[in-house]
Amino acid sequence: MTTIRMNATQLWVHDQDEALRFYTEKVGLELKEDVTVAEMGNFRWLTVGAPGQDASIVLMAIPGAPMFDDATQGEIRALMGKGYAGTVFFSTDDCRARHAEMAALGVEFTQEPTETPYGIDCGFRDPSGNHLRMVEPPAGA
Repeated sequence: MTTIRMNATQLWVHDQDEALRFYTEKVGLELKEDVTVAEMGNFRWLTVGAPGQDASIVLMAIPGAPMFDDATQGEIRALMGKGYAGTVFFSTDDCRARHAEMAALGVEFTQEPTETPYGIDCGFRDPSGNHLRMVEPPAGA
């Protein structure tokens, strides 16, 4: 059987530069790729990921016309703020300590670290309103 690996996931963001600062300066990810393609209307391929890991998050700007009109863009932004655009899950070896570090940097948390059957879990948002979760797996998991 051939293998398959997780390569990337995508989040819509309001402002790619703001998202890049958030994920690199507050979450602790690193810039993986930042490429602008002039032939595609200056489309910007911007990815971040955990140091030493291959999987990335593509920080995708909400496209404008002709793909989406202003009203549709507004609807997408509203749904993002409600968490409709999906959730990215991070893992850490110390959820409470990482929560404290990120809160001190101004990260908006939607849930404090909580004991669950799958570990210690908390929730937070990025500047675009995307829902993010951070889990410390139980010892021995």
